[in-house]
Amino acid sequence: MRSLISILDFTNDELDQLIATAKDIIANPEKYWDCCKHKKLATLFFEPSTRTRLSFEAAMIELGGSVIGFSQASSSSASKGESMADTAKILSCYVDIMAIRHPREGAPYVASRNASVPVINAGDGGHNHPTQTLADLLTISREMGRLDDMTIGLCGDLKYGRTVHSLIEAMSRHTGIKFVLISPAELALPDYVIQNTLEKHHIPYEVTTSLEDALPHLDVLYMTRIQQERFDDVEEYNRLKDSYVLNTEKMKLAKEKMCVLHPLPRVNEISVAVDDDPRAAYFRQALNGKYMRMALILKLLEEAKDPEKEAIRTDGLVYDRICTNPKCICQVEQELRHTARVSEDGVLRCIYCEQKV
Repeated sequence: MRSLISILDFTNDELDQLIATAKDIIANPEKYWDCCKHKKLATLFFEPSTRTRLSFEAAMIELGGSVIGFSQASSSSASKGESMADTAKILSCYVDIMAIRHPREGAPYVASRNASVPVINAGDGGHNHPTQTLADLLTISREMGRLDDMTIGLCGDLKYGRTVHSLIEAMSRHTGIKFVLISPAELALPDYVIQNTLEKHHIPYEVTTSLEDALPHLDVLYMTRIQQERFDDVEEYNRLKDSYVLNTEKMKLAKEKMCVLHPLPRVNEISVAVDDDPRAAYFRQALNGKYMRMALILKLLEEAKDPEKEAIRTDGLVYDRICTNPKCICQVEQELRHTARVSEDGVLRCIYCEQKV
């Protein structure tokens, strides 16, 4: 059963097709009003969300379908100890497709291996957020008129910022891309993203702590929130939370044709005064997310008619190599066998969270 767990589950051609479908939905919404009639989407959100959950629900409703689900773990049987695998098997009895957000890295992967309907990763811990990347790709395409030949600045929390990880994976498959990684040392991009994506594809990148120095060179600035919920140490969060604030003075340093993205919610990393700048695209980005989720739902439901499709690799697995990532799903669901795979950089990595084992 075809699912979307990582943005790499789709080829560039498939991503281009999704963008084309989304643009057609924007131009001809009435064509799609009944495409999902009698179909049901489950939104299984084990941690808080506004944009992602509601945009999924709006997407399914605008396609003529219906939605069931929950918005917090305490509303589900997970609070009673039910495993992710069992939850996926049960929900498969009731719906045609499901979107899962979970604080544990690898939880949607586990669900996809046990569900009999397509599973969409709506964010798993600090790991991946592929549907936000779909919104990002459509926004960049509409704002800049291209997806090639640009310098992209990623600013803020690059360590836990799952939206950043997924966007790097997607944009690294385009030509002429350079990344500028702007963060405190404590929130630097994880090694596995650098090794498996940037270095593997020979993508040029620059590391800096200065937003001001980077701004004049950027075509896209991707701001991120310092995420309190990812920190175990409150003092460390308080020390880092105001590392970067984009304001109107800093925007004067940027190119006239640049776009500012943010996966939202923001706290204070973008001044509200920037909202009036035509280069501020983050609210348009949120709307684009709905259109891309509509296109994704259509694609996965269509492919679900062919049960032989398989998007998740099962080759080259190595068992019983212990993952020590405290945020991995295998740390709390003891029935999950610790499993790794040799990545293309020659390192054994957990199949759930991609951390080195």
